[in-house]
Order: sequence, then C-alpha cells, then structure tokens
Amino acid sequence: MNFRPHPHDEPEINLIPFIDVLLVVVIFLMLSTTYSKFTELQINLPLADAEQQRDHAKEVIVAVSSDGRYMVNKTLVDGRGVEALGTALANAATAGKDSVIIISADANATHQAVITVMEAARRTGLTQITFATQRAAQAGAK
Repeated sequence: MNFRPHPHDEPEINLIPFIDVLLVVVIFLMLSTTYSKFTELQINLPLADAEQQRDHAKEVIVAVSSDGRYMVNKTLVDGRGVEALGTALANAATAGKDSVIIISADANATHQAVITVMEAARRTGLTQITFATQRAAQAGAK
C-alpha cells in the first residue's frame, strides 16, 4: 500500500490551437466579406417621418425645382445667381435674423442649386436653415 500523497498535476490550457482556429476564422471572414463600392450606393431622398412644429410668421420657404429655378414664398425669383436669391430672401424675411429658411428642393435638383440657397442665406445673415421632406408613406403612395 502506497500512502504517500500523489502530486496533483494542474490541468493545462493550450492556447496555441485556439489562436490558430481564430486566425483561420478571421481570414475566412475577411475573404468572404463583400464590400460595396461608393458609386453603387443606392439612396432615395428626401423622406422623413418628423412631426411638424411650425411658426409661419418666421418661415421663408424656398422651393428649388429640378432645373434650378427658385421660388421664395411662392414668388418666382428672376435669375439663378446668389445675389438675386439673396435679395429675394432679404425681402421675404419679415422676422429679420430670426427667420427660418425652409429649403424645399426637388429630389432631382442638383446639389449646387441647394448650396446656392444656403450661400444666399449666409450672405443675407439668415443662419437658421432646414429642409422640407415628405413622409415615407406619402412617397410610396405616389
């Protein structure tokens, strides 16, 4: 009979095979992942589901058509330049610097046409600008 205590070997966790398996999984995921190109990005603008809180006295609504024409508070602006648009914005801003410019641009309007409105508002001193959108439910019905 052997009554001497036996030394207990601590179990050993070998991490090297675990790391090898994880590296293989990472390499597999990297190779199998598809990356979409920026030019293939499909977006549809403008849609939003926001509640309307409006103060009509301070609003200046600027409509931008798809061909780059502007209307300020339902009045057609003569010319497409920043100066003509700035003059129309200054005349329509009855609340002065507290007026809010609401840009209601066609979804097919160029970015330059919208930037022109923003630049005219900046030159006029009107800094509160927002964009009008339509609800997603309304867009689906059309």
